[in-house]
Amino acid sequence: MYHGLKVILIAPVWDEEKKIGEVVRRAPRDIVDEVLVVDDGSCDGSADVARSYRAQVLSMGRTVGVGAALRAGFEWALAREFDVIVVCAGNNKDSPEEIPRLLDPIVGGADFVQGSRFLAGGRTGGMPIYRSIATRVHPILFSLAARKRVSESTNGFRAFRTSLLRDSRIRLRQSWLDEYELEPYLYWKTIRLGYTTCEVPVTKIYPPKKIGYTKMKPIVGWWSMLRPIIFLGLGFRR
Repeated sequence: MYHGLKVILIAPVWDEEKKIGEVVRRAPRDIVDEVLVVDDGSCDGSADVARSYRAQVLSMGRTVGVGAALRAGFEWALAREFDVIVVCAGNNKDSPEEIPRLLDPIVGGADFVQGSRFLAGGRTGGMPIYRSIATRVHPILFSLAARKRVSESTNGFRAFRTSLLRDSRIRLRQSWLDEYELEPYLYWKTIRLGYTTCEVPVTKIYPPKKIGYTKMKPIVGWWSMLRPIIFLGLGFRR
């Protein structure tokens, strides 16, 4: 519990046996009531490593996409009546020690808190050049579509009230959200529906390339991140 809120940390993984153990180990158990690792069809020992560090594991059985995996994790959390979901990367890019930064605004009344490496007090490192450019351009486009200025829109380190997921206007079960689309979709919808959102500074350090710093492919992955902005902004999707 954190100030009376029941909190779950969700980390999606796909072949991250070298990193997921550290993610789970770093989770502050005095704050986070449960750590759920959603295994998106890993072929390595990711699930076993996560369990060895006392995480719950939800296995998808096959690779369904990070959006579909997160949606399954969200539904798992709703069924168990958690108040707040915190999402972090399964490859140890985020700093679970900073979870209180995400939770404090929710304690104060916010509905959705986005972690930003670009705010004063935030920090990033080891990011590939193409990602450095894309993570700066995306918030500009997102801000225009959402009609609210944000400094960060691609960072998966965020927290939100599970009550958002009960809003019938937020339609996460659409199949076009199965990949990277789901997270910007959820952020955009919370803003446009009038929920209270804010940003807090966080750290995001990419692991060395030799052990794999990202699963996202430059063209396909970034189209997946961009199309919710286009589809929602132009009214093609709801």
